[in-house]
Amino acid sequence: MALSEKELIEIRRKLHQIPEIGMEEFETQKMLLEIIEKFPHDFMKIKTWKTAIIVHLTGSKGQTTIGYRTDIDGLPVEEKTGLPFSSNHKGRMHACGHDIHMTVCLGILSYFAEHQPKCDMTFIFQPAEENASGGKQLYESGALDEWMPDEIYAFHDNPQLPAGAIGCCMGTLFAGTCEIHAKFIGKSGHAAFPHLANDMVVCGAQFVNQIQTIVSRNIDPIESGVVTLGHFEAGTTGNVIAGSCQIDGTIRALTQVNNLKIQERVRAIAEGVAKSFDCDLELDLHQGGYLPVENNDETTQNFISYMKANKDVEFIETKPAMTGEDFGFLISKIPGTMFWLGVDSPYSLHSEHLAPKEEAIQKGVSAMIGFLEDRQRQL
Repeated sequence: MALSEKELIEIRRKLHQIPEIGMEEFETQKMLLEIIEKFPHDFMKIKTWKTAIIVHLTGSKGQTTIGYRTDIDGLPVEEKTGLPFSSNHKGRMHACGHDIHMTVCLGILSYFAEHQPKCDMTFIFQPAEENASGGKQLYESGALDEWMPDEIYAFHDNPQLPAGAIGCCMGTLFAGTCEIHAKFIGKSGHAAFPHLANDMVVCGAQFVNQIQTIVSRNIDPIESGVVTLGHFEAGTTGNVIAGSCQIDGTIRALTQVNNLKIQERVRAIAEGVAKSFDCDLELDLHQGGYLPVENNDETTQNFISYMKANKDVEFIETKPAMTGEDFGFLISKIPGTMFWLGVDSPYSLHSEHLAPKEEAIQKGVSAMIGFLEDRQRQL
């Protein structure tokens, strides 16, 4: 029997109690495997890679492989929801709703394990979405090669949408991100003798100021972008000139073209400032697997058309978000669609108070089973 709504909620609450940081999801993997092992195995195969789980269902015709991905990691957040099933892991929480993601995936998998699909299906339980580009690591490991999807789907929960509502849009759903880590190295000295030192507070301030011109003067206003510097550290006390300065921040852009353009400008400005201050520069622009989630036109139009036509689905056309998601790497390699599942919470993703409404789970499972069955009739 496919998992019932009551069983799904029980599973979600158990998963919620054991959040783990990316690539450390050992307890989570163990629980997921115990659940999956109880499903019929007539046409199912299972393998693992590190803390990832990959489940393959052989279809009755099997000419095409449809992929479905969920992330499984938690965040380093101390939970303050007050729920009776709050996290048992101190300083860890499913504050991004990945417990909801996993539960919906299990619900879909349990159905197709009972009802053999026409197409082959690959279900991916992916680690380290939050911290270590888990999707990129998994793809590049070769673990997916045997069961590589021809198209792939995934969702992210959305506290701002009604519980169970499906949100999506053509084009970019999530921005691509890139970390900025810049260290300027000059020469410290006594505050009374600036001519004998090389002041990196002044140098760093020039870098911060010039960075502000990138989005306003180098990026098409219609296309947008974000460069935020959230950390500036220099010096030890007021009467000592700082000999080094560490600045950290992030880039967000809705296309990979613009992300790379912003990275180029950050690098050019950093190198120019370093040259003008005759100091050394250590610059790390780290994007990893956090490419923009650029939905495929064909799969996304089909997905939106189905959801709009389904009278049991509340479909909402959404705007792109500047948050990042490492599904962007997978979707750059495999055509597919990412969408939102509403969970109706007054608190945002990553909040220590986030408490998604559980009625979203069954609605998400039912909507995706219907869509995936319809999609297979087309292929």
